[in-house]
Amino acid sequence: MQQENLRNIAIVAHVDHGKTTLVDQLFQQSGKFRDNQERVERLMDSMDQERERGITITSKTGSFPYKGYLFNIIDTPGHADFGGQVERVLRMADGCLLLVDAQEGPMPQTTFVVRKALDSNLPIILVVNKIDKDAARPDWVVDQTFDLLATLGAPDEILDFPVIYGSAKGGFMSTDPKATSGDMQPLCDLVANHFPAPGGDPDAPLQLQVNTIDHDRFLGRLGIGRIVNGALKKNDQVVVSNREGKLVPVRISKLFRFEFDQRVEADSAVCGDIVAVAGLEETTVGVTFTDPVNPMPLPLIEIDPPTITMNFLANDSPFAGREGKYVTAGHLEDRLALETLADVALTVKKMGGSEGFMVSGRGELHLSVLIEKMRREDYEFQVTRPVVITREENGRTLEPFEELTLEMAESYSGAVIERCAELKGELLEMEKKRDRTRLKFKIPTRGLLGFRSQFLTDTRGTGVMNYIFAEYAPHVGEIKGRKNGVLVNMTDCTSVAYALFNLQPRGQLLIGPGEKLYKGQLIGINSRDNDLVVNPAKGKKLTNMRASGSDENIILTPPRQMSLEECLTFINDDELVEITPKSIRLRKR
Repeated sequence: MQQENLRNIAIVAHVDHGKTTLVDQLFQQSGKFRDNQERVERLMDSMDQERERGITITSKTGSFPYKGYLFNIIDTPGHADFGGQVERVLRMADGCLLLVDAQEGPMPQTTFVVRKALDSNLPIILVVNKIDKDAARPDWVVDQTFDLLATLGAPDEILDFPVIYGSAKGGFMSTDPKATSGDMQPLCDLVANHFPAPGGDPDAPLQLQVNTIDHDRFLGRLGIGRIVNGALKKNDQVVVSNREGKLVPVRISKLFRFEFDQRVEADSAVCGDIVAVAGLEETTVGVTFTDPVNPMPLPLIEIDPPTITMNFLANDSPFAGREGKYVTAGHLEDRLALETLADVALTVKKMGGSEGFMVSGRGELHLSVLIEKMRREDYEFQVTRPVVITREENGRTLEPFEELTLEMAESYSGAVIERCAELKGELLEMEKKRDRTRLKFKIPTRGLLGFRSQFLTDTRGTGVMNYIFAEYAPHVGEIKGRKNGVLVNMTDCTSVAYALFNLQPRGQLLIGPGEKLYKGQLIGINSRDNDLVVNPAKGKKLTNMRASGSDENIILTPPRQMSLEECLTFINDDELVEITPKSIRLRKR
């Protein structure tokens, strides 16, 4: 493919505004599937956690042909916790499709991804998606997006963005906001005409910076990036400028281009192509493949610092080693080191004097996805409660704050405002539309730890919560954490229904009958604020005496099932979450 016929496009949006569905339609209408072929929804969301959670976690690259052009598509995560990937992959793009929901308009994480696109000085096409919603208001969305870009200081040429309307799920785009049918051709024509071909000199020394990492079971690690200058062929001898600035000679053993959502082997690639290369097992994000005679490394990628940290410890519970395959501190160290090679937004530091590691990331979702990934790979370990990372400046302690946006039925707003005030949140905006209320707060990051589940409880599961990092500001003092104590098991045992029935009035149980337990394991939430040591194996004393009436029936309320994220934010500093492939347990240290 000639350089002038390439278009490298990043698709950015808030969570659940339709990025991955749009890519599905572009692939489908450009001939990816036969008419009678079974189709997979959200094709680019290939990770099992992405399909389960309904969000994009890792950036993906694909391509499709259109009227002599080759469109390289970069699908990006919408959640701010994975913003480190957005920063990296936007370097591969020459234009940005900004998707905005026709009803919701720009949301907090829309602001985040737009800011990253403006930092890269990318031209923008606004795609107003989901115009088939009953409450769609496309004109309002365009005005709100313009205001957002102006607020972020976009230059005039970007403020003069073209707009297209449609429904990714319905498979149509149009310049008419009232359209109800059609195909994706108007969007493809607009991309071909509005976005420039990739720049770069094909005759200059090679420069290929790795923006993301993939893995092949036969070839090992693959570095994915765009050829900024020069060209590349299979079996070329090049050098890699690593993160320490050293030049490492390497041969390009395999070269891949992207065809729809698959990698296909290629013999050569031109300037502007997005490719995957194999040959260096230690490939990491940010390194530059360059010419051995005239090496010209590109600047390393700057990444926003992490805001939350937690400790990963080898499992030392009485049940250690029963369910996992990799259980030692050495296994843990190797796996975390491997993760930092692919995720530069994650930092790992070995703790002195103990067999643990301090792992820092962008947010609780960022770290919980890593924990769940390791758990599914048969790792067994323990983690502490997440805490925010503070700074010291001019003798003052600064902590991270988030811009929190909440949307709920108007009847719940009073309770939510009161809850946020307890968490030191400052109300910035309040907007009412129909029977819904939208609230915007500036709130300490530590106040949001565990807030999501409480917010959903307060709004009967109907509230919508989004947040984005705002700034570091002066520490606001103590925030009261968990209000309730816990029920702590007193001995190694198997739980008995009769004992649990008698413990129910004490609080909410986290276990059911017949479960094997160890001393110090948390089995319930106390109805009061103190911890209570209990015996869940105390059976009924049997005698030959009988009551004149029937014995009281044992009726157990189903135990509360806590998700991984809820467990992480529920525990106190003197407690741990034990993670195994089969179980998640809470325990005292």
